[in-house]
Amino acid sequence: MNQRAKAYENALLGPEAAEFKRKSVQGGVLTVFSQGFGMALQIGTTVILARLLAPSDYGLQSMVFTLTTVLALFKDAGLSVASIQRKELTTDQISTLFWINVALGTFLMLVVAAAAPLLAAFYKEPRLLWITVASAPIFLLSSLVIQHGALLTRAMRFGTTIKISIFSTTIAAILAIVMAAKGFGYWALICQNICIPFLDLIAIWIAMPWLPGRPRSSPELRSMVRFGGTVTLNGLVVYVAYNTEKILLGRYWGAGPLGIYTRGYQLATLPVQQLIAAVHIVAFSVLSRMQSDTEKLERAYLKSLSIIVALTVPVVLSSALFAKEIILIMLGPKWLAAVPVLRFLAPTVLFFALINPFSWFLRATGRVRRSLNTAFLICPVVIVGVVAGLHYGPAGVALGYSAAMVLLFIPVMMWAKRGTGITSLNYWDAVKQPLISGVIAGTAGWLVHAKYSDTLSPIPLLSIELGVSALVYFGWMLFVMGQKDFYFDLVRTIVQSRRVVPAESAT
Repeated sequence: MNQRAKAYENALLGPEAAEFKRKSVQGGVLTVFSQGFGMALQIGTTVILARLLAPSDYGLQSMVFTLTTVLALFKDAGLSVASIQRKELTTDQISTLFWINVALGTFLMLVVAAAAPLLAAFYKEPRLLWITVASAPIFLLSSLVIQHGALLTRAMRFGTTIKISIFSTTIAAILAIVMAAKGFGYWALICQNICIPFLDLIAIWIAMPWLPGRPRSSPELRSMVRFGGTVTLNGLVVYVAYNTEKILLGRYWGAGPLGIYTRGYQLATLPVQQLIAAVHIVAFSVLSRMQSDTEKLERAYLKSLSIIVALTVPVVLSSALFAKEIILIMLGPKWLAAVPVLRFLAPTVLFFALINPFSWFLRATGRVRRSLNTAFLICPVVIVGVVAGLHYGPAGVALGYSAAMVLLFIPVMMWAKRGTGITSLNYWDAVKQPLISGVIAGTAGWLVHAKYSDTLSPIPLLSIELGVSALVYFGWMLFVMGQKDFYFDLVRTIVQSRRVVPAESAT
Protein backbone atom coordinates (compact mmCIF):
# COMPACT_ATOMS: atom_id res chain seq x y z
CA MET A 1 0.00 0.00 0.00
CA ASN A 2 1.48 3.37 -1.02
CA GLN A 3 1.80 6.33 1.31
CA ARG A 4 -1.24 8.16 -0.11
CA ALA A 5 -3.57 5.18 0.23
CA LYS A 6 -2.33 4.42 3.74
CA ALA A 7 -2.87 8.01 4.90
CA TYR A 8 -6.42 7.99 3.52
CA GLU A 9 -7.28 4.58 5.03
CA ASN A 10 -6.01 5.69 8.46
CA ALA A 11 -8.18 8.79 8.21
CA LEU A 12 -11.33 6.77 7.50
CA LEU A 13 -10.72 4.16 10.20
CA GLY A 14 -9.11 6.30 12.90
CA PRO A 15 -6.16 5.25 15.08
CA GLU A 16 -5.78 1.77 16.53
CA ALA A 17 -6.86 1.29 20.15
CA ALA A 18 -3.23 0.98 21.27
CA GLU A 19 -2.45 4.33 19.70
CA PHE A 20 -5.58 6.11 20.90
CA LYS A 21 -4.39 7.25 24.33
CA ARG A 22 -0.96 8.30 23.08
CA LYS A 23 -2.42 10.32 20.22
CA SER A 24 -5.00 11.86 22.56
CA VAL A 25 -2.39 13.02 25.08
CA GLN A 26 0.10 14.14 22.47
CA GLY A 27 -2.63 15.84 20.48
CA GLY A 28 -3.80 17.74 23.54
CA VAL A 29 -0.31 18.92 24.38
CA LEU A 30 0.54 19.85 20.81
CA THR A 31 -2.65 21.78 20.24
CA VAL A 32 -2.40 23.69 23.52
CA PHE A 33 1.19 24.68 22.81
CA SER A 34 0.38 25.54 19.21
CA GLN A 35 -2.54 27.69 20.26
CA GLY A 36 -0.22 29.31 22.77
CA PHE A 37 2.13 30.08 19.92
CA GLY A 38 -0.80 31.32 17.86
CA MET A 39 -1.95 33.53 20.70
CA ALA A 40 1.54 34.98 21.14
CA LEU A 41 1.72 35.57 17.39
CA GLN A 42 -1.65 37.31 17.32
CA ILE A 43 -0.83 39.42 20.34
CA GLY A 44 2.53 40.36 18.87
CA THR A 45 0.92 41.22 15.55
CA THR A 46 -1.75 43.25 17.33
CA VAL A 47 0.88 45.18 19.28
CA ILE A 48 2.65 46.13 16.07
CA LEU A 49 -0.41 46.79 13.92
CA ALA A 50 -2.12 48.84 16.63
CA ARG A 51 0.74 51.32 16.33
CA LEU A 52 0.63 51.35 12.52
CA LEU A 53 -3.13 51.42 11.96
CA ALA A 54 -6.01 53.57 13.20
CA PRO A 55 -9.07 52.34 15.15
CA SER A 56 -11.20 53.01 12.06
CA ASP A 57 -9.11 50.51 10.06
CA TYR A 58 -10.08 47.80 12.52
CA GLY A 59 -13.65 49.03 12.46
CA LEU A 60 -13.86 48.64 8.68
CA GLN A 61 -12.44 45.14 8.93
CA SER A 62 -14.95 44.25 11.63
CA MET A 63 -17.89 45.52 9.55
CA VAL A 64 -17.01 43.11 6.74
CA PHE A 65 -15.91 40.37 9.10
CA THR A 66 -19.33 40.34 10.75
CA LEU A 67 -20.96 39.45 7.41
CA THR A 68 -18.34 36.98 6.21
CA THR A 69 -18.21 35.14 9.52
CA VAL A 70 -21.95 34.54 9.68
CA LEU A 71 -22.01 33.28 6.09
CA ALA A 72 -18.97 31.10 6.78
CA LEU A 73 -21.17 29.03 9.08
CA PHE A 74 -23.02 27.80 5.99
CA LYS A 75 -20.02 26.89 3.85
CA ASP A 76 -19.14 24.06 6.24
CA ALA A 77 -22.81 23.16 6.84
CA GLY A 78 -21.64 21.24 9.90
CA LEU A 79 -20.34 18.49 7.63
CA SER A 80 -16.82 18.47 9.05
CA VAL A 81 -18.35 17.82 12.48
CA ALA A 82 -20.50 15.06 10.98
CA SER A 83 -17.43 13.45 9.37
CA ILE A 84 -15.46 13.46 12.62
CA GLN A 85 -18.35 12.33 14.83
CA ARG A 86 -19.25 9.39 12.55
CA LYS A 87 -18.00 6.01 13.84
CA GLU A 88 -17.61 4.67 10.29
CA LEU A 89 -17.00 6.71 7.15
CA THR A 90 -16.90 5.55 3.52
CA THR A 91 -15.21 6.94 0.42
CA ASP A 92 -18.55 7.74 -1.20
CA GLN A 93 -19.71 9.65 1.87
CA ILE A 94 -16.61 11.79 2.24
CA SER A 95 -16.52 12.53 -1.52
CA THR A 96 -20.15 13.63 -1.56
CA LEU A 97 -19.63 15.84 1.48
CA PHE A 98 -16.65 17.43 -0.25
CA TRP A 99 -18.69 18.45 -3.29
CA ILE A 100 -21.51 19.76 -1.10
CA ASN A 101 -19.00 21.98 0.72
CA VAL A 102 -17.50 23.26 -2.55
CA ALA A 103 -20.95 24.06 -3.96
CA LEU A 104 -21.85 25.99 -0.83
CA GLY A 105 -18.50 27.80 -0.85
CA THR A 106 -18.97 28.90 -4.45
CA PHE A 107 -22.51 30.07 -3.79
CA LEU A 108 -21.49 32.06 -0.71
CA MET A 109 -18.60 33.68 -2.57
CA LEU A 110 -21.10 35.02 -5.11
CA VAL A 111 -23.51 36.13 -2.37
CA VAL A 112 -20.81 38.13 -0.57
CA ALA A 113 -19.67 39.82 -3.76
CA ALA A 114 -23.26 40.70 -4.63
CA ALA A 115 -23.92 42.00 -1.10
CA ALA A 116 -21.03 44.48 -1.21
CA PRO A 117 -23.12 47.51 -2.29
CA LEU A 118 -25.77 46.72 0.32
CA LEU A 119 -23.17 46.48 3.09
CA ALA A 120 -21.62 49.79 2.07
CA ALA A 121 -25.07 51.42 2.12
CA PHE A 122 -26.03 49.87 5.49
CA TYR A 123 -22.96 51.23 7.26
CA LYS A 124 -22.88 54.40 5.10
CA GLU A 125 -19.25 53.59 4.32
CA PRO A 126 -18.31 53.46 0.58
CA ARG A 127 -14.90 51.91 1.29
CA LEU A 128 -16.65 48.68 2.24
CA LEU A 129 -17.58 47.98 -1.40
CA TRP A 130 -14.19 46.75 -2.60
CA ILE A 131 -13.19 45.41 0.80
CA THR A 132 -16.19 43.08 0.66
CA VAL A 133 -15.60 42.04 -2.95
CA ALA A 134 -11.95 41.24 -2.17
CA SER A 135 -13.00 39.14 0.83
CA ALA A 136 -15.47 36.98 -1.12
CA PRO A 137 -12.98 34.34 -2.46
CA ILE A 138 -12.24 33.28 1.14
CA PHE A 139 -15.37 31.12 0.99
CA LEU A 140 -14.28 29.09 -2.02
CA LEU A 141 -10.74 28.66 -0.70
CA SER A 142 -11.98 27.48 2.69
CA SER A 143 -14.56 25.06 1.27
CA LEU A 144 -11.87 23.15 -0.61
CA VAL A 145 -10.14 22.01 2.59
CA ILE A 146 -13.05 21.23 4.94
CA GLN A 147 -13.19 17.48 4.36
CA HIS A 148 -9.43 17.12 3.96
CA GLY A 149 -9.09 18.75 7.38
CA ALA A 150 -11.75 16.42 8.80
CA LEU A 151 -9.78 13.42 7.53
CA LEU A 152 -6.65 14.68 9.28
CA THR A 153 -8.63 15.05 12.51
CA ARG A 154 -10.19 11.57 12.21
CA ALA A 155 -6.68 10.17 11.89
CA MET A 156 -5.73 12.28 14.94
CA ARG A 157 -2.86 13.81 12.97
CA PHE A 158 -2.92 16.88 15.15
CA GLY A 159 0.78 17.59 14.67
CA THR A 160 0.27 18.02 10.93
CA THR A 161 -2.71 20.29 11.45
CA ILE A 162 -0.73 22.38 13.92
CA LYS A 163 2.25 22.84 11.60
CA ILE A 164 -0.07 24.00 8.82
CA SER A 165 -1.84 26.47 11.10
CA ILE A 166 1.44 27.93 12.38
CA PHE A 167 2.80 28.23 8.84
CA SER A 168 -0.22 30.01 7.36
CA THR A 169 -0.86 32.38 10.28
CA THR A 170 2.82 33.35 10.53
CA ILE A 171 3.13 34.18 6.84
CA ALA A 172 -0.16 36.10 6.92
CA ALA A 173 0.95 38.09 9.99
CA ILE A 174 4.22 39.05 8.32
CA LEU A 175 2.33 40.14 5.21
CA ALA A 176 -0.04 42.30 7.27
CA ILE A 177 2.80 44.02 9.14
CA VAL A 178 4.74 44.75 5.96
CA MET A 179 1.66 46.15 4.22
CA ALA A 180 0.73 48.29 7.24
CA ALA A 181 4.28 49.66 7.43
CA LYS A 182 4.08 50.52 3.72
CA GLY A 183 0.94 52.56 4.30
CA PHE A 184 -1.75 50.23 2.92
CA GLY A 185 -4.00 50.85 5.97
CA TYR A 186 -6.99 48.55 6.32
CA TRP A 187 -5.94 46.53 3.27
CA ALA A 188 -3.21 45.01 5.44
CA LEU A 189 -5.91 43.39 7.59
CA ILE A 190 -8.00 42.26 4.61
CA CYS A 191 -5.03 40.66 2.84
CA GLN A 192 -4.06 38.91 6.06
CA ASN A 193 -7.52 37.29 6.18
CA ILE A 194 -7.27 36.15 2.55
CA CYS A 195 -3.74 34.82 2.89
CA ILE A 196 -4.57 32.28 5.62
CA PRO A 197 -7.12 30.11 3.71
CA PHE A 198 -5.01 30.31 0.55
CA LEU A 199 -1.95 28.87 2.32
CA ASP A 200 -4.11 26.36 4.23
CA LEU A 201 -5.45 25.05 0.92
CA ILE A 202 -2.00 24.33 -0.44
CA ALA A 203 -0.60 22.80 2.74
CA ILE A 204 -3.60 20.65 3.68
CA TRP A 205 -3.90 19.13 0.21
CA ILE A 206 -0.21 18.22 0.38
CA ALA A 207 -0.64 16.68 3.85
CA MET A 208 -3.80 14.74 2.91
CA PRO A 209 -3.35 13.90 -0.79
CA TRP A 210 -6.86 12.55 -1.29
CA LEU A 211 -8.83 13.21 -4.46
CA PRO A 212 -12.64 13.18 -4.14
CA GLY A 213 -14.72 10.85 -6.29
CA ARG A 214 -18.19 11.29 -7.73
CA PRO A 215 -20.97 12.36 -5.35
CA ARG A 216 -23.45 9.59 -4.40
CA SER A 217 -26.55 9.80 -2.23
CA SER A 218 -27.41 7.27 0.51
CA PRO A 219 -29.59 7.08 3.66
CA GLU A 220 -26.49 7.33 5.86
CA LEU A 221 -25.37 10.42 3.98
CA ARG A 222 -28.73 12.08 4.46
CA SER A 223 -28.44 11.41 8.18
CA MET A 224 -25.03 13.11 8.23
CA VAL A 225 -26.41 16.09 6.33
CA ARG A 226 -29.25 16.45 8.86
CA PHE A 227 -26.72 16.25 11.69
CA GLY A 228 -24.57 18.87 9.99
CA GLY A 229 -27.59 21.09 9.32
CA THR A 230 -28.49 21.12 13.02
CA VAL A 231 -24.88 21.97 13.91
CA THR A 232 -24.93 24.80 11.35
CA LEU A 233 -28.16 26.24 12.70
CA ASN A 234 -26.68 26.02 16.20
CA GLY A 235 -23.62 27.92 15.04
CA LEU A 236 -25.77 30.57 13.38
CA VAL A 237 -27.81 31.19 16.52
CA VAL A 238 -24.66 31.36 18.66
CA TYR A 239 -23.05 33.72 16.17
CA VAL A 240 -26.03 36.07 16.25
CA ALA A 241 -25.93 36.02 20.05
CA TYR A 242 -22.20 36.68 20.30
CA ASN A 243 -21.84 39.23 17.48
CA THR A 244 -24.94 41.40 17.55
CA GLU A 245 -23.07 43.99 19.59
CA LYS A 246 -20.50 44.49 16.81
CA ILE A 247 -23.20 45.01 14.19
CA LEU A 248 -25.08 47.52 16.37
CA LEU A 249 -21.95 49.41 17.41
CA GLY A 250 -20.84 49.73 13.80
CA ARG A 251 -24.29 50.88 12.69
CA TYR A 252 -24.99 53.42 15.43
CA TRP A 253 -21.54 54.49 16.65
CA GLY A 254 -19.34 54.12 13.56
CA ALA A 255 -15.97 52.57 12.70
CA GLY A 256 -13.90 54.28 15.42
CA PRO A 257 -15.87 53.10 18.49
CA LEU A 258 -16.31 49.69 16.88
CA GLY A 259 -12.55 49.47 16.43
CA ILE A 260 -12.08 50.35 20.12
CA TYR A 261 -14.53 47.64 21.14
CA THR A 262 -13.09 44.93 18.89
CA ARG A 263 -9.53 45.49 20.14
CA GLY A 264 -10.71 45.27 23.75
CA TYR A 265 -12.82 42.24 22.89
CA GLN A 266 -9.88 40.52 21.21
CA LEU A 267 -7.54 41.07 24.15
CA ALA A 268 -10.21 39.80 26.56
CA THR A 269 -11.30 36.73 24.63
CA LEU A 270 -8.32 35.74 22.48
CA PRO A 271 -6.45 33.64 25.07
CA VAL A 272 -9.57 31.71 26.06
CA GLN A 273 -10.78 31.30 22.49
CA GLN A 274 -7.39 29.92 21.53
CA LEU A 275 -7.43 27.57 24.51
CA ILE A 276 -10.97 26.34 23.87
CA ALA A 277 -10.21 25.92 20.17
CA ALA A 278 -7.07 23.94 21.02
CA VAL A 279 -8.80 21.57 23.39
CA HIS A 280 -11.84 21.30 21.10
CA ILE A 281 -9.72 19.96 18.25
CA VAL A 282 -8.71 16.99 20.39
CA ALA A 283 -11.61 16.74 22.82
CA PHE A 284 -14.36 16.41 20.22
CA SER A 285 -12.48 13.70 18.36
CA VAL A 286 -11.69 11.82 21.58
CA LEU A 287 -15.20 12.16 23.04
CA SER A 288 -16.73 10.99 19.78
CA ARG A 289 -14.67 7.79 19.97
CA MET A 290 -15.83 7.27 23.61
CA GLN A 291 -19.54 7.81 23.03
CA SER A 292 -20.36 4.12 23.67
CA ASP A 293 -18.62 4.17 27.09
CA THR A 294 -20.69 6.61 29.17
CA GLU A 295 -18.59 6.52 32.33
CA LYS A 296 -15.30 7.06 30.55
CA LEU A 297 -16.88 9.77 28.40
CA GLU A 298 -18.13 11.77 31.38
CA ARG A 299 -14.83 11.45 33.20
CA ALA A 300 -12.86 12.66 30.16
CA TYR A 301 -15.20 15.60 29.66
CA LEU A 302 -15.00 16.78 33.27
CA LYS A 303 -11.20 16.57 33.24
CA SER A 304 -11.11 18.66 30.07
CA LEU A 305 -13.48 21.20 31.62
CA SER A 306 -11.37 21.45 34.77
CA ILE A 307 -8.21 22.14 32.78
CA ILE A 308 -9.90 24.79 30.63
CA VAL A 309 -11.32 26.65 33.63
CA ALA A 310 -7.98 26.42 35.46
CA LEU A 311 -6.19 28.07 32.53
CA THR A 312 -8.95 30.62 31.96
CA VAL A 313 -9.14 32.07 35.48
CA PRO A 314 -5.73 33.87 35.29
CA VAL A 315 -6.84 35.54 32.04
CA VAL A 316 -10.07 36.70 33.66
CA LEU A 317 -8.20 38.10 36.67
CA SER A 318 -5.76 39.99 34.45
CA SER A 319 -8.54 41.53 32.33
CA ALA A 320 -10.60 42.58 35.35
CA LEU A 321 -7.83 43.96 37.56
CA PHE A 322 -5.01 45.10 35.28
CA ALA A 323 -6.88 46.34 32.18
CA LYS A 324 -5.21 49.76 32.05
CA GLU A 325 -1.68 48.40 32.18
CA ILE A 326 -2.50 45.77 29.53
CA ILE A 327 -3.98 48.34 27.12
CA LEU A 328 -1.08 50.78 27.56
CA ILE A 329 1.53 48.08 26.96
CA MET A 330 -0.25 46.13 24.22
CA LEU A 331 -1.95 48.89 22.22
CA GLY A 332 -0.63 52.25 23.38
CA PRO A 333 -2.15 55.44 24.87
CA LYS A 334 -4.49 56.15 21.92
CA TRP A 335 -6.46 53.01 22.84
CA LEU A 336 -7.23 53.92 26.48
CA ALA A 337 -10.96 53.96 25.68
CA ALA A 338 -10.70 50.14 25.41
CA VAL A 339 -9.84 49.82 29.14
CA PRO A 340 -13.45 49.57 30.40
CA VAL A 341 -14.29 47.23 27.51
CA LEU A 342 -11.53 44.84 28.53
CA ARG A 343 -12.49 45.07 32.20
CA PHE A 344 -16.25 44.66 31.72
CA LEU A 345 -15.83 41.65 29.41
CA ALA A 346 -13.97 39.62 32.06
CA PRO A 347 -17.13 37.83 33.35
CA THR A 348 -18.07 36.93 29.77
CA VAL A 349 -14.69 35.27 29.28
CA LEU A 350 -15.14 33.17 32.41
CA PHE A 351 -18.59 32.01 31.40
CA PHE A 352 -17.36 31.13 27.92
CA ALA A 353 -15.03 28.65 29.60
CA LEU A 354 -17.76 27.32 31.89
CA ILE A 355 -20.48 26.95 29.25
CA ASN A 356 -18.97 26.45 25.78
CA PRO A 357 -17.36 23.02 26.45
CA PHE A 358 -20.85 21.56 26.88
CA SER A 359 -21.19 21.75 23.09
CA TRP A 360 -18.40 19.19 22.63
CA PHE A 361 -20.10 16.75 24.95
CA LEU A 362 -23.54 17.20 23.40
CA ARG A 363 -22.30 16.92 19.82
CA ALA A 364 -20.04 13.96 20.51
CA THR A 365 -22.98 12.05 21.99
CA GLY A 366 -25.33 12.99 19.15
CA ARG A 367 -27.37 15.48 21.23
CA VAL A 368 -27.16 18.24 18.64
CA ARG A 369 -30.81 19.18 19.15
CA ARG A 370 -30.10 19.84 22.83
CA SER A 371 -27.16 22.03 21.88
CA LEU A 372 -29.38 23.95 19.46
CA ASN A 373 -32.08 24.52 22.09
CA THR A 374 -29.42 25.82 24.47
CA ALA A 375 -28.32 28.31 21.81
CA PHE A 376 -31.93 29.47 21.42
CA LEU A 377 -31.96 30.16 25.16
CA ILE A 378 -28.72 32.15 25.07
CA CYS A 379 -29.39 34.29 21.99
CA PRO A 380 -32.29 36.58 23.06
CA VAL A 381 -30.89 37.20 26.54
CA VAL A 382 -27.52 38.32 25.18
CA ILE A 383 -29.16 40.57 22.59
CA VAL A 384 -31.29 42.24 25.26
CA GLY A 385 -28.19 42.84 27.39
CA VAL A 386 -26.32 44.36 24.44
CA VAL A 387 -29.21 46.62 23.44
CA ALA A 388 -29.55 47.79 27.04
CA GLY A 389 -25.93 48.92 27.04
CA LEU A 390 -25.80 50.31 23.49
CA HIS A 391 -26.71 53.86 24.53
CA TYR A 392 -23.49 54.02 26.59
CA GLY A 393 -21.17 53.05 23.75
CA PRO A 394 -18.51 50.30 23.72
CA ALA A 395 -18.17 50.13 27.52
CA GLY A 396 -21.94 49.91 28.00
CA VAL A 397 -22.20 47.12 25.44
CA ALA A 398 -19.44 45.16 27.17
CA LEU A 399 -21.17 45.53 30.52
CA GLY A 400 -24.52 44.46 29.09
CA TYR A 401 -22.91 41.46 27.44
CA SER A 402 -21.38 40.26 30.70
CA ALA A 403 -24.57 40.87 32.69
CA ALA A 404 -26.47 38.64 30.26
CA MET A 405 -23.86 35.88 30.52
CA VAL A 406 -23.98 35.94 34.32
CA LEU A 407 -27.78 35.59 34.26
CA LEU A 408 -27.57 32.73 31.76
CA PHE A 409 -25.03 30.55 33.52
CA ILE A 410 -27.27 28.55 35.88
CA PRO A 411 -30.13 27.90 33.39
CA VAL A 412 -27.72 26.95 30.58
CA MET A 413 -25.68 24.64 32.79
CA MET A 414 -28.79 22.91 34.19
CA TRP A 415 -30.37 22.46 30.77
CA ALA A 416 -27.21 21.27 29.00
CA LYS A 417 -26.39 18.56 31.55
CA ARG A 418 -29.96 17.28 31.97
CA GLY A 419 -30.12 13.53 31.36
CA THR A 420 -26.43 13.23 30.47
CA GLY A 421 -25.20 11.63 33.71
CA ILE A 422 -23.27 14.76 34.66
CA THR A 423 -24.60 16.07 37.98
CA SER A 424 -24.38 19.52 39.53
CA LEU A 425 -22.09 18.05 42.19
CA ASN A 426 -19.49 16.55 39.87
CA TYR A 427 -19.65 19.66 37.67
CA TRP A 428 -18.85 21.77 40.74
CA ASP A 429 -16.10 19.34 41.75
CA ALA A 430 -14.51 19.87 38.34
CA VAL A 431 -14.42 23.68 38.55
CA LYS A 432 -14.33 24.63 42.23
CA GLN A 433 -10.54 24.45 42.72
CA PRO A 434 -9.65 27.02 40.04
CA LEU A 435 -12.59 29.28 40.92
CA ILE A 436 -11.79 29.42 44.64
CA SER A 437 -8.08 29.82 43.92
CA GLY A 438 -8.95 32.65 41.55
CA VAL A 439 -10.77 34.56 44.30
CA ILE A 440 -7.71 34.28 46.57
CA ALA A 441 -5.28 35.25 43.81
CA GLY A 442 -7.50 38.12 42.66
CA THR A 443 -7.48 39.57 46.17
CA ALA A 444 -3.67 39.38 46.27
CA GLY A 445 -3.39 41.00 42.83
CA TRP A 446 -5.77 43.80 43.78
CA LEU A 447 -3.74 44.57 46.92
CA VAL A 448 -0.54 44.79 44.86
CA HIS A 449 -2.27 47.06 42.34
CA ALA A 450 -3.59 49.35 45.09
CA LYS A 451 -0.12 49.65 46.65
CA TYR A 452 2.01 50.28 43.54
CA SER A 453 -0.31 51.69 40.84
CA ASP A 454 0.66 55.31 41.61
CA THR A 455 4.40 54.74 41.83
CA LEU A 456 5.35 52.31 39.04
CA SER A 457 5.21 52.59 35.27
CA PRO A 458 2.98 50.11 33.38
CA ILE A 459 5.55 47.44 32.49
CA PRO A 460 7.07 46.84 35.96
CA LEU A 461 3.65 47.30 37.57
CA LEU A 462 2.03 44.66 35.35
CA SER A 463 4.98 42.32 35.84
CA ILE A 464 4.62 42.45 39.64
CA GLU A 465 0.83 42.16 39.50
CA LEU A 466 0.92 39.14 37.21
CA GLY A 467 3.77 37.51 39.10
CA VAL A 468 2.11 37.76 42.51
CA SER A 469 -1.31 36.70 41.19
CA ALA A 470 0.10 33.70 39.35
CA LEU A 471 2.20 32.58 42.32
CA VAL A 472 -0.78 32.77 44.68
CA TYR A 473 -3.17 31.19 42.17
CA PHE A 474 -1.13 28.15 41.21
CA GLY A 475 0.27 27.68 44.70
CA TRP A 476 -3.20 27.74 46.24
CA MET A 477 -4.75 25.49 43.60
CA LEU A 478 -1.97 22.89 43.54
CA PHE A 479 -1.16 22.66 47.23
CA VAL A 480 -4.04 24.07 49.27
CA MET A 481 -6.85 22.80 47.00
CA GLY A 482 -5.09 19.46 46.47
CA GLN A 483 -4.67 19.52 42.68
CA LYS A 484 -0.93 18.80 42.74
CA ASP A 485 -1.26 15.06 42.06
CA PHE A 486 -3.72 15.58 39.18
CA TYR A 487 -1.50 18.02 37.29
CA PHE A 488 1.76 16.27 38.11
CA ASP A 489 0.30 13.00 36.82
CA LEU A 490 -0.78 14.79 33.67
CA VAL A 491 2.73 16.14 33.14
CA ARG A 492 4.25 12.68 33.74
CA THR A 493 1.88 11.13 31.20
CA ILE A 494 2.82 13.76 28.65
CA VAL A 495 6.55 13.27 29.19
CA GLN A 496 6.30 9.47 29.05
CA SER A 497 4.23 9.51 25.89
CA ARG A 498 6.87 11.63 24.18
CA ARG A 499 9.75 9.43 25.33
CA VAL A 500 8.31 6.03 24.55
CA VAL A 501 6.78 6.64 21.13
CA PRO A 502 8.25 8.59 18.24
CA ALA A 503 6.49 11.71 17.09
CA GLU A 504 3.81 11.64 14.43
CA SER A 505 5.11 10.68 11.05
CA ALA A 506 4.48 12.60 7.89
CA THR A 507 1.96 10.04 6.79
